[in-house]
Amino acid sequence: MRIPRIYNKALSHEKNNLMLDAELSHYLGRVLRMKAGQQLYMFDGQGYEVLAEIEEFETKSCVRVAVVDVVENDKESPIYIHLGQSISKGDRMEFTIQKSVELGISEITPIFAERSEVKLKGERLQKKVDHWQSIAASACEQCGRSVVPKVNPPVSLEQWLRLRQEPVRITLHHRATADLRTLEKPLTAALLIGPEGGLSETEIKISEESGFKSITIGPRVLRTETASLTVLSLMQYQWGDL
Repeated sequence: MRIPRIYNKALSHEKNNLMLDAELSHYLGRVLRMKAGQQLYMFDGQGYEVLAEIEEFETKSCVRVAVVDVVENDKESPIYIHLGQSISKGDRMEFTIQKSVELGISEITPIFAERSEVKLKGERLQKKVDHWQSIAASACEQCGRSVVPKVNPPVSLEQWLRLRQEPVRITLHHRATADLRTLEKPLTAALLIGPEGGLSETEIKISEESGFKSITIGPRVLRTETASLTVLSLMQYQWGDL
């Protein structure tokens, strides 16, 4: 039987016996239908992971577990990639976040681009960011990572570009002529992907003025979610661990 992996940001490095909160307890007991004596992996999202065993369901909303062993997890990519993903509609953004985590992304910043059709602010925006962060955590549970990539609050393209210091900075668009093979392997990289309508000529220009190299991965125009995941796969193949 497969041992489940659970994200628990309250996981302590110092305690061998832990009381899980109501949400996690409900998930283990009611959703996974686990019993006392069964084991699970827990990770704190910062790289610390343990193998634990359920000791007792004290109540329906309170489970006590005991740490059996500390787990060495080596599933992080050797290249730190920061994805600047222009916000897309519906479940496309969720899909991009989920799959980019599986592909080893280290950090994600949603971007309000000129042609972004999603307009959020205030409480609705914060709820969306929290939801995206939970998707990243769930993706780590599935793919075996113990470090949860941070999903930053959305910013404008200009704000994001001003903060970039990575030695390799990439803008993807199909009108470019260079490709990844023209770039040297970095330890950190930034990747800019446009929205459904693509980046405007002005946005491409200001990204290049900010030190970004425009690249292409072929003559065809890709959907925004396809573009992100294809480039990430190629970066991991060329420089990372795929």
